[in-house]
Amino acid sequence: MAASELNPPPRLLMGPGPINADPRVLRAMAAQLVGQYDPSMTDYMNQTQALYREVFRTTNEQTLLIDGTARAGIEAALVSLVRPGDRVLVPVFGRFGYLLAEIAERCGAEVLIIEVGWGEVFAAEQIEQAIRTHRPALLALVHGDTSTTMAQPLADIGAICRQHDVLFYSDVTASLAGNDFAADDLGLDAATAGLQKCLGGPSGSAPVTFSPRAVEVINSRKRIEAGIRTAGDAAHEASPGETIRSNYFDLAMIFDYWGPRRLNHHTEATSMLYGARECARLLVAEGMDAAVERHRLHGAAMLAGVQGLGLGVFGDIAHKMNNVVAVRIPDGVDDAGVRGALLDGFGIEIGTSFGPLQGMVWRIGTMGYNARTDAVLTTLAALEQVLRRAGAQVTAGGGVGAAYEVYADAAVTG
Repeated sequence: MAASELNPPPRLLMGPGPINADPRVLRAMAAQLVGQYDPSMTDYMNQTQALYREVFRTTNEQTLLIDGTARAGIEAALVSLVRPGDRVLVPVFGRFGYLLAEIAERCGAEVLIIEVGWGEVFAAEQIEQAIRTHRPALLALVHGDTSTTMAQPLADIGAICRQHDVLFYSDVTASLAGNDFAADDLGLDAATAGLQKCLGGPSGSAPVTFSPRAVEVINSRKRIEAGIRTAGDAAHEASPGETIRSNYFDLAMIFDYWGPRRLNHHTEATSMLYGARECARLLVAEGMDAAVERHRLHGAAMLAGVQGLGLGVFGDIAHKMNNVVAVRIPDGVDDAGVRGALLDGFGIEIGTSFGPLQGMVWRIGTMGYNARTDAVLTTLAALEQVLRRAGAQVTAGGGVGAAYEVYADAAVTG
């Protein structure tokens, strides 16, 4: 089959992720490859670790990248931390809590689920009561769930987990760099993310961080594969029943690959490392507080804009993530028809949702490189015109006007 040169159509990706990658990230990814043990490469790896310590706001030595999408980071964390038979508590408030439960179950865990309705979040007391009742080895909790747009408060939960000797893991894929998050202050033992949302890059690399307490658990399950094992390794290896059940996602070996030993576990995805490093470099240069405030501002403008059009918003707005809003689809309006018209007429992509929200809401993101004024105003203007053509009753100019008011207020107070 003859194939033409790759030439993707121009798109403004205003869904729940992925988003348009920052051009500076794409330029970094076009840099020439070097060998995986070239001094420049190992220096880039060390720089990447240091940068992501600032992004995660942690001093954890084991802060690094997993080669793969955000889900690869989740799976590496759970398969390395969870022994078969361990109890894992998963509070579910959207689609991605079920994902954590699914992966933990495949790791052989005894999974215990507690739930609240989609559009709600848990009180710390609810989670503490479940920990007291079920006595899990690990709590696996999504921070920001894009399926519902809710951000689960994490304050106090780390202290609760320490009090009950429970490891605390959070998936921060959708929230990191766009919402308040500080791994050490929150008492996290493990956190995993992806580049394709607030970090401003493409999917394909998963930043992760692990506390000394988590590292101790992971290293207690270490077994180095034959062929790269040295004579002294066998004396420090776990018994066969204790070893991590995945080779590729074996964090004990990956730690040695990223550490001074430079164990030959895999060949690092060099171009993705370049991209991930640039994502973190840009955020650190901006300042993490400033990055969160940028997402808050543009998210507030988008929220005001859709409300200014007369559209309803799903969920508890007090606990909405900064970077995505769930807009109720007006009665009589075709979900796919509106999204298709935005894409075909304006080159703008917004998202639908999953499960009980399928066909009920659109999810509109303002994150990463797209958390900026022109992207918000263009999306609101286009949405108004498409909704008018679809027969919806919307307030003329209400979306852009309301967003402008948010920006004007910020300019006065800032």
